[in-house]
Amino acid sequence: MTVAVDAFEKTLSFPLDPFQRESCEWLDREHSVLVAAPTGAGKTVVAEFAMYRTMEAPSGRVFYTTPMKALSNQKFRELQQRYGAADVGLLTGDVSINGDARLVVMTTEVLRNMLYEGRDLRDLEYVVLDEVHFLGDRFRGPVWEEVIIHLPKHVRLVSLSATVSNAEEFGDWIEAVRGNTRVIVSEIRPVPLDSHVLVGGRLIELFESSAAERQNRPSRELTDAVAGSSSGYDSGHRRGGRNSRSRRSRDDRGRGGHARRQNRRVDRARTVKLLHDAQLLPAIWFIFSRAGCDAAVKQVLDFDIRLTTAEDRAEIRAVIDERTEALPDEDLAVLGYWEWREGLERGVAAHHAGMLPAFKEVVEVLFQRRLIKVVFATETLALGINMPARSVVLEQLEKFNGQARVRITPGEYTQLTGRAGRRGIDTQGHAVIAWTGETTPEEIASLATRRSYPLNSAFKPTYNMAVNLIDRLGVDGTRDVLETSFAQFQADRSVVSLAAGVQDQRQSLAGYEESITCELGDFREYASMRRESSDLEKQGARKGISRSDHERIQQRLKSLRKKLKSHPCAHCPDREKHARWGERYWKLRRQIEKSERQIRRRTGQIAERFDRISEILLGLHYIEDADGTVRVTEHGERLSRIYGERDLLVAESLRHGIWTGLDAAELAALVSTLVFEARRDDGMLADRHLPKGGFPAALASMQDLWANLDELERAHGLPGSIEPQTGIAQGVHRWSRGYPLETVLDDLDLAAGDFVRWVKQTIDVLDQLSSVAKPTLAKTARAASDSLYRGVVTDGGAAS
Repeated sequence: MTVAVDAFEKTLSFPLDPFQRESCEWLDREHSVLVAAPTGAGKTVVAEFAMYRTMEAPSGRVFYTTPMKALSNQKFRELQQRYGAADVGLLTGDVSINGDARLVVMTTEVLRNMLYEGRDLRDLEYVVLDEVHFLGDRFRGPVWEEVIIHLPKHVRLVSLSATVSNAEEFGDWIEAVRGNTRVIVSEIRPVPLDSHVLVGGRLIELFESSAAERQNRPSRELTDAVAGSSSGYDSGHRRGGRNSRSRRSRDDRGRGGHARRQNRRVDRARTVKLLHDAQLLPAIWFIFSRAGCDAAVKQVLDFDIRLTTAEDRAEIRAVIDERTEALPDEDLAVLGYWEWREGLERGVAAHHAGMLPAFKEVVEVLFQRRLIKVVFATETLALGINMPARSVVLEQLEKFNGQARVRITPGEYTQLTGRAGRRGIDTQGHAVIAWTGETTPEEIASLATRRSYPLNSAFKPTYNMAVNLIDRLGVDGTRDVLETSFAQFQADRSVVSLAAGVQDQRQSLAGYEESITCELGDFREYASMRRESSDLEKQGARKGISRSDHERIQQRLKSLRKKLKSHPCAHCPDREKHARWGERYWKLRRQIEKSERQIRRRTGQIAERFDRISEILLGLHYIEDADGTVRVTEHGERLSRIYGERDLLVAESLRHGIWTGLDAAELAALVSTLVFEARRDDGMLADRHLPKGGFPAALASMQDLWANLDELERAHGLPGSIEPQTGIAQGVHRWSRGYPLETVLDDLDLAAGDFVRWVKQTIDVLDQLSSVAKPTLAKTARAASDSLYRGVVTDGGAAS
């Protein structure tokens, strides 16, 4: 028990759970903490204690970091309501409000940039790393490691994570780089989760009992229902009956199974009514498709469902009017405003990245106030946004990952269903999985009960990181720091087990070697020749081999057979016995060689990438070696202030002056090619659809720069990068020149939310240019940024 924790608990409307109290007590003892607990368990209470402790003192500051701007905005609003506007600030790159406040909410990238810029953080007491399991994210993850490594040692961390299976390993690393750290893990959901499967329009329990759940065994009722059902609401045929089944069978064969998939689609409108009648609303219904979310809203509205009262509708209209009053009237129809508004008034909405940020924010506010009853959302809603529901519906257990359809992982399943059950409101949360014939009940049960989802580092050095660290620490110091990353920590741990395995394998190899010893000659040589002969015979029998190759890898076979016949071991009476041991010997030896290659690759893998990056920077004169001392050049200093995936290409474009002489709209269009990433294969526009004027020549020069850098990277063993994509260049050019939103979106075939997100990212790069470029170009960059910041782009929301 501590006085501070007891006093803090008295400010709450509920008693602290054991894991919350333990975490707060360790913070009060000047430790950092890593808190891993299910979604909705109340991890943020631990962060609130850090803020309470700081605000009770006469001085000190707390930074609250999040992985997404949308989550930062939401947390900023919550803290303002609690502590008042004067003490709370917000920094998200494109928004800066009261940045010197004692409590500042920010994206993790902003804090990383502060650290590299050498900001004075002596008064910083705590840093909250919310959703720290994002460290495993390929794009955002490395920033977490940079922050954890480079924060001043006096700062304590409050790291909040979803439940991961290797929390102790992650905590061990934090303690290794920062000192006293405690890991507190809770797997207890404050609101128990009841899992159902939707089959044939019925909700059936996934498990019969807790014992069945522990054994991953689905209920008998579910297996029986699946065996006799076509699932969902069968819109094409009556359920049951020999004639309908035989007709379905013929249809399935005739149309490659398409009819079967069609019939197993869930009738969303009737399912919403089912959930309403069962008192399982409000619900978040996850659909891994933006178009699917929008279509679901339309289907429910077409079914004439109304889930709100007259009082609800009046409050909904008031929130909509307040939050969207800044939107230009001429843009409302383009944005589908009236259809969106009708859905909200009837208690139904979509939530996905293609929506205007202001629209998403309204949906979030209304859902939190329990005015929206069903939200059809993509999985991004599960990543931190505070929108608890009584139920979560999973329409599919597969999603498209950019390359193929893949099954969602147990970690993703837990994250999605973690939204079910509102603490203090619900006694039970509900997960509803629609059975569509793509999975078995056993697979669903296994997915719902597995607890193995480790956190793996995605850390890798970048050009910007390299010049910043070299400038501060030198090459040797940078290499030492990079070796402290979680990525290297995990690699080193895996090397230990690999090395131990190799040691055991070598002992076995010695035993095999003894078993193949032959008095007549070297049986290892003989066994190797036999193995090569066998491999050549298989290759010669392969179809499609060229005639010249066939005649060669044959000449070699003839030569080997001759040597085998004349080899002394060929006449050994125990030849076949030795041969069996010889096969085992060579198989194990190859395994050992593979493991040794893995050990060499993993040992120092981060430093090796840094060395390759350093070679490129040295060759391009971003750093220079002066009498054995490596220092950052003027070009490198500019690169140190350029953040993003294209840091080196931006620096090279500035250095070669290819943007000089462009007007604001042309510069904005070119910069958009550095941030835009197409969701499909439509990243490039034909030349005739691109801006004219100085744009084509500047684009050609930038593409040449990219090609040279790509070739250079690949020559140094780095993966290279994607070519600048022109997919939104014309739209950004027109938006900069004042074209109306309708014209711009028609040209782009792009959702409003996507357009706003890409424009805001373009503005972010332009703002960087305005601070690092020469005066004339800096002035153009500021003008370009100002020209883009209008209309829907200034709606007050933030793109995630």
